[in-house]
Amino acid sequence: MFVSSAQAASTTAQNETPAHAETAATGAAPDAHGTATHSETGVAHKSVFPPFDSSHFASQLLWLALTFAFFYLFLSRVVLPRIGGIIETRRDRIATDLDQAARMKQESDEALAAYEQELAEAKQKAGSIAQKARDESKAKADAETAEISAALEKKLADAEASIASIKDKAMAGVGAIAEETATEIVKKIIGGTVDKASVSAAVKAVRG
Repeated sequence: MFVSSAQAASTTAQNETPAHAETAATGAAPDAHGTATHSETGVAHKSVFPPFDSSHFASQLLWLALTFAFFYLFLSRVVLPRIGGIIETRRDRIATDLDQAARMKQESDEALAAYEQELAEAKQKAGSIAQKARDESKAKADAETAEISAALEKKLADAEASIASIKDKAMAGVGAIAEETATEIVKKIIGGTVDKASVSAAVKAVRG
């Protein structure tokens, strides 16, 4: 009887062992799958945009420093000396043209003074002629006075036109140089072309 009971228990244990092992394996498989899924999700959550990754900061700072140094050397060795040379050349040219304009203005002032002196002498002469004409013939004196006055007015008009032309030429030269200088400076700074009308308008606005 005892032998039969022991055999029955052994048979029952053998039948239950494969099922229990299969159940354990089946339970372990979802756990392993869940663990793998959790690991992949964790990696996905931990990945960041490379520029914001702190492990790349050192190389980014190095490239930033190299780029800044390159642009600084390029500006200090190439761009700024060229702009300085252009400004110096234009400054000398403007100074020369201003001196020439001042000399031309002085000449125009002297010419105006000479014309005014001639006008005063002519008026005085006209008065003498008029007085003489009154003595001789009022009609003849009036004709001569009109002729002299017309000639004097023509001389005065010619003098004013000459003075205005001299001043316009002087100022036009200064304006053209200022426009060229402004155009060259803007080209060197922005590296592109500039509308001539815009530069001319800006120079005229500055000159008033």
